[in-house]
Order: sequence, then structure tokens, then C-alpha cells
Amino acid sequence: MRRNGFSLVELSIVLVILGLLTGGILAGRSLIRASELRSVTSEADKHKTSIMSFRGKYLGLPGDLTNATAFWGKDATLCNSHTGTAATPGTCNGNGSGVISDLGVGVESYRAWQHLSFAGIIEGNYAGTITNSITTSVLGIDIPASKLANAGWTFVDFSQLASVNDELGYTDLPNTRLNMLFIGGVRPLSANRWANLTVLRPEEAWNIDTKIDDGMPGKGKIRGGRHTTCTTGSTSDSEYQLQLNDTRCFLGFQFL
Repeated sequence: MRRNGFSLVELSIVLVILGLLTGGILAGRSLIRASELRSVTSEADKHKTSIMSFRGKYLGLPGDLTNATAFWGKDATLCNSHTGTAATPGTCNGNGSGVISDLGVGVESYRAWQHLSFAGIIEGNYAGTITNSITTSVLGIDIPASKLANAGWTFVDFSQLASVNDELGYTDLPNTRLNMLFIGGVRPLSANRWANLTVLRPEEAWNIDTKIDDGMPGKGKIRGGRHTTCTTGSTSDSEYQLQLNDTRCFLGFQFL
């Protein structure tokens, strides 16, 4: 009886082809990720330029502008007590503190993107508040999406460092007020809201930090971390844990 089957040579060819396909897929994923990481720096620069353009034109920061409703009308639902005529969608005034605050629903950190959009400085339409019922920011609606997969850009008032070091990871930093842009995922308004900002592996965060700043997560104009998983300790002289691939870091860019 004649039996049909694959010869060893044929099986070897199949295994070689499978190996090449697998290698190509992995290489392709690596190239895509590298492209996404390069976009982080260019996006940060673009957003910082937009903020400076807004400040030059309106003499205040987006979201923090005290007379925003004079330009774009007021949101009668969220900001009916503010000056100005009601408009749809309308907006809210900021408090003029010089810091884009990131605490609360409909706060300056979300209004900032709306103000930039109303001013024609950035593309897109932004809600100026959190639209999701579970209080997490929605990419492309509440905050701009990034080319980095499942990530977007969030304004953060870094004045919380000293009082919330259990979340941020550093115990020795002064309670200074820093305007920063963070690359991360959706941002929940809970005590653990920093968790969803962690989208970069330590090596990736270090690479970006080193190329344009000092490579130190707790110092300089770029801040990264969560010391329990991303950095080597709880003080600002800690370093990124470069050997860890199964953890994520946040990364913030100071723009003022």
C-alpha cells in the first residue's frame, strides 16, 4: 500500500517559511512601536508650541484663561455663573492662577483642549469636560489621541507632588507648581488616577527622557515614574528600572 506524506525536506521548508513569517511579524511590531515612540517627542513639541501660541494671542493659558467666555460664550450647564452669553457648546473661564489645574470634573485640564480648539490653534472638537459616565477621559473627545497606541495627552498640575507622593513615587520633592503634559491612557478622576497614565516600559521612558533631558525620572523638565514599578526607589535621584519589561511608567513634559 502506497502512503502519501511530507518528506523531511518539505517539512524543513515549511518550518523555515514559518520562522521567516514569525520573524517578520515581530520585526514589524518592533518598527511600529519605534515609530510610535518617536511620535511622542514630536507631539509634545507640537502641543507646547500650541500652548505658547495661545498665550501670546490671549495673554493667558488655555483652560486657565479668565475671560474665555467673552470669546466663545459660556456653557450654561456647567458654568452658568460665569460671565458672558450662553452659547452651544460654550466654555468656562479659568481662575487665572497660571497653572492648568487637573482636579475635578470640567476642570481646566479639559477646558484647555477646548480653548485651543475654539481658538483654531489645534484641530478637533473637545468636550471641555469628561464625557464618560465612569469618569474617565475619552481619547479624541476629551483629550487628543496620540500615535502611541491607546494613549493621549493630559494636562497635569504637578503641585500635588509633596502631598500625594504615595501615588507619584517621590518623597523628597518640594510642593512646587509645574505645568506639565503627560502622555498616557485614559485618566480617571479617582485617588489612583495616575495608574492609567502608565503606558511606557521603563526602557522606553528612559530613552525619551535621555534624548531630550537628563534621563532621571524625578528631575529635569521630563518627569517619569511610579517608583513601586518603574524606578529604583522613592527619591528624586532614583533611576528607571531598565531591566523590567512587564511594567509601565508615566512620562510628563514640563512646558512652563
